[in-house]
Amino acid sequence: MSKLKLLLGCLLCVLSLTGCWNSKDIQNMAYVTALGLDYQDGKYITYVQVLNFSNVAKTENSQIGNVIPVWIGRGEGKTVTESFNAIYATSQIRVFWGHVKAIVCTENILHRGDRMKEAYDMLNRYREIRYNILLYGTKEPLQDIFAQKSILNLSPLDTIMYTPAQIFSQRSYILPVYGFKLIAQYNEAGNPAMLPSLTIDKEGWREDYKVKSMLKINGAYFFRKQQMIGWLSESDLQGYRWLQRKLERSPIMIPNERNPSAAVVLLHPTAKIKPVFENGKPYYNIRLKIEAYLDELAKEIPEKEIEKQASKVVEQQIRYTYKKGLQIRSDVLKLDQSLYREYPDKWHELHQSREFILEEDSLKQIHVQVELLHTGKYKGRQN
Repeated sequence: MSKLKLLLGCLLCVLSLTGCWNSKDIQNMAYVTALGLDYQDGKYITYVQVLNFSNVAKTENSQIGNVIPVWIGRGEGKTVTESFNAIYATSQIRVFWGHVKAIVCTENILHRGDRMKEAYDMLNRYREIRYNILLYGTKEPLQDIFAQKSILNLSPLDTIMYTPAQIFSQRSYILPVYGFKLIAQYNEAGNPAMLPSLTIDKEGWREDYKVKSMLKINGAYFFRKQQMIGWLSESDLQGYRWLQRKLERSPIMIPNERNPSAAVVLLHPTAKIKPVFENGKPYYNIRLKIEAYLDELAKEIPEKEIEKQASKVVEQQIRYTYKKGLQIRSDVLKLDQSLYREYPDKWHELHQSREFILEEDSLKQIHVQVELLHTGKYKGRQN
């Protein structure tokens, strides 16, 4: 009897233990790293880029240069949830969304602000998807964007879509945008939301004689009141970069690109926008301090002249971008935001009659001060 009681006691203890009924093998899940959103004929079309982490993980046995396959899933439905369920139906294994690093939207859905808002609302409600996800727009087919590889056949996670900061540290132009930042821009008065655009460049690289296409940020979409108002190219936005606090380094040609005498790299700009009023109308003055160093010299130019010419080029580029923004009725330089922050009552008064108050003469003075830190390994002329 004592042995029977002991056996029954052991069985009761075993039955009371929790099991692993809901456990999942991590190697048997499809990890989504990028998500694409499209909208056509009244339906959401979603694309997912899925990577096998055993292929992209850096181990002692991994060989650089081996082609890493990319799996692309597609689903469609009346809602985003329905389109995801269509992907689940053929995925064969569980789909995990906790590693999504980028979302790419087509122009079709960007033009439909209500659909874009609905899609992003669903994504943010889902517990596995985080807020710090990079956002892009594109004119290209999403399947072509997701099929792009990195240089040297490195992991697709090493493309500009996932790690734009690596390129931005060498060539600062258009600042990457995270989801939570875009939401803040959407909802903040006087602050136009800006979304970088991705394209596929087929001219820059070759593997032996074979053309190797690469991803490139070629411009940006602009929004006002959650509606897309236009797109500007990277060339159109050449003056926008000088008002970015996070700019690390960006080059210019002086005195111009057609007949350059020198190449100068500009660093760490500090800009201040000051709204002023004349006869009740707002105008804006910009003061900009920026450091620089000489990267290339084709003609002998004194250092003071280099600083003077660089200041002139920066001013011209800022005015050029401002005029390009006016063409799509967008405040690219965020002048209106400075008015809102400094004179909120006046801002509300002016915007009661007109939503877009900037005019061609609204941007008045631009004072640019360039400080040349050094001329490289060679000494420059002082005068």
